[in-house]
Amino acid sequence: MSDLWAALCLVAVLEGLMLFAAPRGWKRAAEQMLAMPDRQLRTIGGIVLAAGVVGLYLIRSS
Repeated sequence: MSDLWAALCLVAVLEGLMLFAAPRGWKRAAEQMLAMPDRQLRTIGGIVLAAGVVGLYLIRSS
């Protein structure tokens, strides 16, 4: 369970870093995502999710 909390904290750090370092770029990306169809966003989200699960499996199994 502590690994889950550590991972969530790392996500928060990365999100905060992006907002701190490049707020204009983050806003631009959000605007572009609003213009994308839901299906395309779900497809991209699914690919990123699958890549994360595979990466986590590979890291934890070694």
